[in-house]
Amino acid sequence: MARYQRYYHVGKSPQEHRCKNKEKKMTSFDQFNLPPALNANLLAMGYTTPTPIQKQAIPLGLSGSDILGSAQTGTGKTAAFSIPMITRIMSSPRGSALVLTPTRELATQVMAVVNQLLGKRSFIPTVLLIGGDSMSKQIAQLRMRPRIIVGTPGRINDHLERGNLILHDTSFLVLDETDRMLDMGFGIQIDKIIKFLPKERQTLMFSATIPPEIAKMSAKYLKSPERIAVGSTTEVKTSIQIDVIQVSEAGKYEELMTQLQKRENGSIIMFVKTKRGADRMSERLNKQGFKADTLHGDLHQRKREKVIQAFRDMKFRILVATDIAARGLDISHIEHVINYDLPQVPEDYIHRLGRTGRNGAEGAAVNLISPEDGLKWRDIHKLIYPGQPAPAIPHGASPQRGGGGYKGSKPNGGGYKGKSFGKGDGSSNFKPAREGAAPGGKPAGRNRFKRFSGPKKATSQAA
Repeated sequence: MARYQRYYHVGKSPQEHRCKNKEKKMTSFDQFNLPPALNANLLAMGYTTPTPIQKQAIPLGLSGSDILGSAQTGTGKTAAFSIPMITRIMSSPRGSALVLTPTRELATQVMAVVNQLLGKRSFIPTVLLIGGDSMSKQIAQLRMRPRIIVGTPGRINDHLERGNLILHDTSFLVLDETDRMLDMGFGIQIDKIIKFLPKERQTLMFSATIPPEIAKMSAKYLKSPERIAVGSTTEVKTSIQIDVIQVSEAGKYEELMTQLQKRENGSIIMFVKTKRGADRMSERLNKQGFKADTLHGDLHQRKREKVIQAFRDMKFRILVATDIAARGLDISHIEHVINYDLPQVPEDYIHRLGRTGRNGAEGAAVNLISPEDGLKWRDIHKLIYPGQPAPAIPHGASPQRGGGGYKGSKPNGGGYKGKSFGKGDGSSNFKPAREGAAPGGKPAGRNRFKRFSGPKKATSQAA
């Protein structure tokens, strides 16, 4: 029997309150005194009102300060560092800029925003250096002496070691999603790359969270950095409605079918644990009449780009992905996120949900929680609600594995004791489907899923 829970994230973080007065000062991009060509391109892109992180980061970036920033995904971080970077490049005939990202998808997205900001008539050469792309093509582009370089650490190092890439005049460095780069083992490669850069440079480091290793790295690479924190990086956006469904591992696919039938409108991104599992799920969905495709790390770069573009063009409705797509995938028409499997790393839960509800639009997410997910679900709760009682482990989980304060359900499905995930008020928010409904049936009363007709337009642009 599936069990349902619904909760909302409300309120502002302390950082948002502290930044309130600062943000009031900047209400349009015109106030940043940007180059006329850049202002015109911003207007053409529909960028009118800066987002909170843009209001803080752009003036500091234009002043030449190093920045250590943290913000939720989808808040406009790419434009926040790209606008000062492009302004610097436009203001001088010499010098270059380097942007490092953890994944090919994020690098491609950053490059797309940069090229839009530069405009079609720009004479400033750029290059995208990512694995899986043609090496000979990249070498040919490097011979044009690009002034803006965006890429992943692995491929950047390849070109440096071969002598194809020269960074002696690179005076602007951006480390984007730094925590993710460290998680993926790029720390040593980043160290190697920075040795090729001049010591006198401006460095902007952005990370979803600032754990001790990131703070240590910032002390190593940044000079008297300005600290920016916009909102909580461990909170889910208030525009996302979340359903939590307790279900057995064997009943997961059946419940998935029920959820897909409810979500008749809007594109869906579904997260699974493994590459093989993603392929199997996509095949299974297509056999049952759903239009689906797969995105994971084993796909060649051209195939990845083809899949993402087809999803962007709404040629299929369901993208089945591993966590490679949790960051750096900015597609506005994604209305639903389905966590078929929970992520291995709690922070990736925030980034998964960040694929929907972007740029002020509403979104929805559903989590299918099996007894095997008890520890992962508890860790996610600790991240989002530090200091609050952890949630009850789903039915059938061992009380010992859950830690203190957990009491497991009886084998026959008796009442579950434990704190609710959302409110911590001592009552259980895991509610069974209505009596008489088949497993995976619709929940009763207020637990009915709210259907969205489409994303709402935002007043500001987040890239």
